[in-house]
Amino acid sequence: LTWTASAAGSFMMLSDATKKQELVVSYLPLSHIAAQMTDIWWPMTFGVQVFFAQPDALKGTLVETLREVRPTGFLGVPRVWEKMEGSMKSAGSKSSAFRRKVAAWAKGVGLRTNLKRMNGHPDISLNFHLASLLVYKKVQKALGLDRCTMCLTGAAPIPKETLEFFLSLNIPVLEVYGMSESTGPHTTSLPHAFRLTSCGRDIPGCRTLIYKPDKDGVGEICFSGRHIFMGYLNMEEKTKEAIDEDGWLHSGDLGKVDKDGYLFITGRIKELIITAGGENVPPIPIEDAVKDAVPIISNAMLVGDKAKFLAMLLTLKCKVDLDTGEPGDDLTPEAIEYCQRLGSKATKVSEIISGKDKAVYAAIQKGIDAVNERAVSNAQKIQKWILLEKDFSLFGGELGPTMKLKRPAVVQKYKKQIAQFYGTGETAT
Repeated sequence: LTWTASAAGSFMMLSDATKKQELVVSYLPLSHIAAQMTDIWWPMTFGVQVFFAQPDALKGTLVETLREVRPTGFLGVPRVWEKMEGSMKSAGSKSSAFRRKVAAWAKGVGLRTNLKRMNGHPDISLNFHLASLLVYKKVQKALGLDRCTMCLTGAAPIPKETLEFFLSLNIPVLEVYGMSESTGPHTTSLPHAFRLTSCGRDIPGCRTLIYKPDKDGVGEICFSGRHIFMGYLNMEEKTKEAIDEDGWLHSGDLGKVDKDGYLFITGRIKELIITAGGENVPPIPIEDAVKDAVPIISNAMLVGDKAKFLAMLLTLKCKVDLDTGEPGDDLTPEAIEYCQRLGSKATKVSEIISGKDKAVYAAIQKGIDAVNERAVSNAQKIQKWILLEKDFSLFGGELGPTMKLKRPAVVQKYKKQIAQFYGTGETAT
């Protein structure tokens, strides 16, 4: 742990407190390795100052704490960045037409400039400086990230669209990848060295092996280095399954490394859906595509393991009880505005589902059709879908402490709805 903290922190250019005081906000459970690294081991190694968020941080108060602390580094799990994105889009939709036009212009300039930076072209135009003054700095201050030199994400996949959204506002969100079994980070992106959707390059002293790569270079990601754990306590067989005879830790994740050494994760072996026809389908890219195509969708989960076709469980964006974290029936302002653009008067989830709102259902089907058109094969097309009455949440047990989707729990909880896809019951399609 101490080696990983020192090696990763130095690679990520964390400053020693004698030279510059780093500040972070602690809000994730300390049972999670990401929180242990940022909230315990880096503070002990580099003298990072830790501020603790309110217990209801993930229910909506986190941004308030960020504004108060103004951290120099922030690790946001993907769902946190997605929620921020949704709130900002909702607020932006209420702005005047002139402000919306200025924001759209600034985001276009920001995305183009930062993509050029990413590809080694550091030239900054006058337009970028102007956009920074008019938009970027104000947004960063509103989020409490105006002093943040390292905005990180990890613990779960993050949609490319979310990365591009923040990059357009001059907030590069950098992906970090690792496991509890590797005592935290194994690869990381840096402000001057990153690629969209990549988890970065190996931390010095860590090595990556792609085990049994296919024709596209995709195989199981394996780790080696001082950061690898000794094994599971009193579980010799499970340890042998995880660490092979050559000392490589098998992650269970699928990925590839490009010519520049950047690691890209394509899926997880256990999450792969294997259809009745034997085709391997990684669910996350399809789920992210649906959420991007249909802005009212909050969560999407693909099902169809050992089945003849794929189907999808969908939830809508709704307001959440700040005290309990329970998703409510009221749609978010962003979702209501989307409905209005479609010609729907719905303001509640129940109104859409009970009456099978024609405008909303048609829009969802149109989005899924668009995703299906880009599918690499017929086996990867979504044939049926259903809207669930409740969004996924910590409260409902569908999400874990880092807001990561608990697929087995969702399958168990909604087994009747899933059975309808493949039975004779009537299903929303």
